[in-house]
Amino acid sequence: MTEAFQRVALPTGVELDVKVAGDSRDPAVILLHGFPESHRTWRDVQPDLARDHFVLAPDQRGYARSSKPPRVEDYAADKIVADLLALADHFGLDRFTLVGHDWGGAVAWMAALQHPTRVERLVIVNAPHPLVFQRSLFDDAEQRRASQYITRFRDTSIDQGLTGKGLEAFFASGFARLLTRAVGGEDKAAYLDEWSQSGAMTAMLNWYRASAIIVPAPDEDPPRPAFLDAPFPPVTQPTLVIWGMGDEALRPVQLDGLAAYVPDLTIARIEGAGHFVTWEDAPAVVQAVRDWGI
Repeated sequence: MTEAFQRVALPTGVELDVKVAGDSRDPAVILLHGFPESHRTWRDVQPDLARDHFVLAPDQRGYARSSKPPRVEDYAADKIVADLLALADHFGLDRFTLVGHDWGGAVAWMAALQHPTRVERLVIVNAPHPLVFQRSLFDDAEQRRASQYITRFRDTSIDQGLTGKGLEAFFASGFARLLTRAVGGEDKAAYLDEWSQSGAMTAMLNWYRASAIIVPAPDEDPPRPAFLDAPFPPVTQPTLVIWGMGDEALRPVQLDGLAAYVPDLTIARIEGAGHFVTWEDAPAVVQAVRDWGI
């Protein structure tokens, strides 16, 4: 197995750092991390897959030392999906298995829906289907309460305090504590270094600010959008959803009714792990993927 870290300039206007592993002649897998991570999400997953796959794990736009465009709209989902396809093109990948966690999973759902000729198979790790998630924010009080951090992250006034001790405090509280509770030592230090890069915190939070997801307040009774009860296109690819059942941010309600939108669906529930399941129980994630046939 070969392994390298490459800087790739894309025609979308950004440069991404990409952890590349495996033989380029083998079937391709692209791994997409979420907030507030990087390619490190897959540290204990990528090496196993690379035994018989060509595996790319990019630091997505806004993260670590990859490019950090300045505007909120630079982080709209269509631009990030465009990065993904441009990255695949750069490595000559016509079709690939796509794996996404958290925000990387959100990108993966969209890419699979919009580009079925490119995404051959889909693996989602603790990342909700877009319609199921939005519906749950209206219909499930527990999920609505758990998602209030999104509203906080959209407040641009928090950015100026996210340096030095303020940065460490941010990652010791709220949603972010779920990661730092799972990661320690040199790994935590590496993340703190990535988060401390100029513009990184604003760029990462801009993913939330660019999103169209509606997050009502816990006591709010907002008008119900018509699209929540309208037809929604199915995901046509074989899809594996891996879920750490102790996820405090994305509740297990995200699995309810999912099969209606994903006809070829396999669900692997991992007990004893939460949102950052690739850190909390990487062997179970690898086993689920391998059992599914990758």
